[in-house]
Amino acid sequence: MDSEDDMHDANDVESLDEDFYSGETEEAPMDYNDYDDDADDYFDDADDSDRIESRRPEQNFTILKESDIQQRQEDDITRVATVLSISRVAASILLRHYNWSVSKVHDAWFADEDRVRKTVGLLEKPVVQHPNPREITCGICFETYPRTKIQTATCGHPYCFSCWAGYISTSINDGPGCLMLRCPDPTCGAAVDQDMINLLAPDEDKEKYARYLLRSYIEDNKKTKWCPAPGCEYAVNFDAGSGNYDVSCLCSYSFCWNCTEEAHRPVDCGTVSKWILKNSAESENMNWILANSKPCPKCKRPIEKNQGCMHMTCTPPCKFEFCWLCLGAWSDHGERTGGFYACNRYEAAKQEGVYDETERRREMAKNSLERYTHYYERWASNQSSRQKALADLHQMQTVHIEKLSDTQCQPESQLKFITEAWLQIVECRRVLKWTYAYGYYLPEHEHAKKQFFEYLQGEAESGLERLHQCAEKELQLFLNTDGPSKEFNDFRTKLAGLTSVTRNYFENLVRALENGLSDVDSNGAASSKATSSKNAAGSSKGSGGRGKGTLRAMASSRMTDDNHWSCEQCTYANAKSATTCQICNQQRR
Repeated sequence: MDSEDDMHDANDVESLDEDFYSGETEEAPMDYNDYDDDADDYFDDADDSDRIESRRPEQNFTILKESDIQQRQEDDITRVATVLSISRVAASILLRHYNWSVSKVHDAWFADEDRVRKTVGLLEKPVVQHPNPREITCGICFETYPRTKIQTATCGHPYCFSCWAGYISTSINDGPGCLMLRCPDPTCGAAVDQDMINLLAPDEDKEKYARYLLRSYIEDNKKTKWCPAPGCEYAVNFDAGSGNYDVSCLCSYSFCWNCTEEAHRPVDCGTVSKWILKNSAESENMNWILANSKPCPKCKRPIEKNQGCMHMTCTPPCKFEFCWLCLGAWSDHGERTGGFYACNRYEAAKQEGVYDETERRREMAKNSLERYTHYYERWASNQSSRQKALADLHQMQTVHIEKLSDTQCQPESQLKFITEAWLQIVECRRVLKWTYAYGYYLPEHEHAKKQFFEYLQGEAESGLERLHQCAEKELQLFLNTDGPSKEFNDFRTKLAGLTSVTRNYFENLVRALENGLSDVDSNGAASSKATSSKNAAGSSKGSGGRGKGTLRAMASSRMTDDNHWSCEQCTYANAKSATTCQICNQQRR
C-alpha cells in the first residue's frame, strides 16, 4: 500500500500533466484540429507551406556566405568614408580599430577627431621633410636611392621598396596582427594602409592580407561568429533579445550562439559545460577504480578481482599474495579462516566496524558510477540515433524522394511532409539526448520534480519512436512498390499528424525543462495553476490514477469537443464519425 505522501506526490504530478500533455498554456490554448480530414485538401502545396511556416519561430539570425560578408564589409567602409569625408583605406583602418562598429567610429570621430587620428595612425601631414627630393636615404638599409625608388607612409619616414616589401611580408606571415601595421620607425605610429600593401606585397601575401581582413569582420564583431562545424565557411549574424540562442547553419549544423557548443536546448550552457567536462575528465576513471578494485597491501597498485576465489596475487615484480576481503597476507589464511571462498577475519572485523568507512566510500563510488553510466549511455545512444537519422535524411533527400515521386506519380513538392518528418526526428533526438544531461544534474532530493521529469522523458521517447517507426518502416512499403498505392494518402495523413503531435509535445517539453519544472516545488506540492487543474479534472480520475495510461487519458479527455474525439494513444483529435485513430490506428474507446 502506498503511503499518503507517495499518493500526494503522484497526484501532484498527474495534475501537472493535464496542462502539459494537452499542449496548452493559460495564454494560448493549443488547437488540436490542425489537420483537416480531407488529406487532398490539406496537402495542397501552398497550404502546406503556410502551415509549416506558421509553426516556426521568428528567426533571429542570418547566415552569411563569403560574398555576403564582403558586401557588408564594403558597405560599412563606404558609409564611414562618405559620412567622414575620408578615403576608403582610412575608413577601413578606423573600422578595424573599432571592431567594425560604424556607430562607434562615428561617435568617437565626432567627439574628438584629433585624438582618434592619433590613436589609429591617420596623420594629416608628414612629420619628416626631405630637403633633397632627388636622392633619399632608406631608414632601414641606409642606402641612397632616387626618389622614385623610395616609399613613405603618411608620416614621411623613407624606406626603399625592398625594405618595405620585406617588412610587410614578414608582418603578414606573422598573422592577423598585420591588419594594424604601423610605420617601421619605432617612434612613429603612422598606419600602413592597404594601398601600400597592394603596391609592394607579392600576390600570395596580398591574398593572405585580404583573407585576414575578411575574417576580422566576423571575428572582431560581437554580433557575428563563424559556424563552428569543421570545414564550414559560413558566418552567422545574430540579433540578441529573444532568449533563444540556437542557430542552424546552412551546412546543417546547429549550435548555441552563447557557448558555440552544439545546440543543447533545453539544457543551459553551464550544465553543458559541466557535462562535457565530466565526460572527458579522469574523475570517472577514478570512480571506476575505487568501485571495482582494491589496492595491493604491499605496493598499493589497484587490483581488479577477475577470478572466483579470495586468493589474490599482485602482478610482478610485487607478486604479493593476499586475501581479497581482509587484505591480509594469504600465508595467514587457510581452512581455519574460511578457505578460498570466505574470510572469518573479515567478517569479524566488519562486525566491529573496522571496514565501515572503506566500504562506504566504495559503495558511494559504485552508486555514482552506475548513475553516471545510466545517463551517459542513453545520452550517447540518442547521439548515435541522431547521426543515423541525419544519414537517413540525406538519403531521403538525394535518392528516395525522387524515386517516390516517380512511383506515386506525385511532384516532389507534394512529398515535403516526409522531409519535415525526418527533420523533426533529428531535432527530437537532439532534445532527447540533452534531457539525459538535464536529468543527471537534477537534484536527487527533489523527488516530485524527478518523478515528473522521468514521466515526461518516457512519453517523449515513446512518441518519438512512433514517429520514427512510421517515417522509416512504414515508408519502406511505398519505396518497394512499382506503382501508385491507394494507401499513400492515408500514410501521408498519418505521418504528417504524428510529426505535428511530436513537434507540439517536444516544444512543451523544452519549455517545461527550461522553466525548471516550475509547476512542481521541491516539497512535491503543485503550484496554484496545477492545483486548480487537478480540481477541475478530478471527476475524470479513477481510483488508481498513477499509470501512464491514466495520465494520457486525462490529458486527452481535455482535448475533445462536440465534433471530435481524442485518441488515448497519441492524443490526435479525430473526427467524431471515425472509429479508429487516423494517426496510430488505435480503436476508439
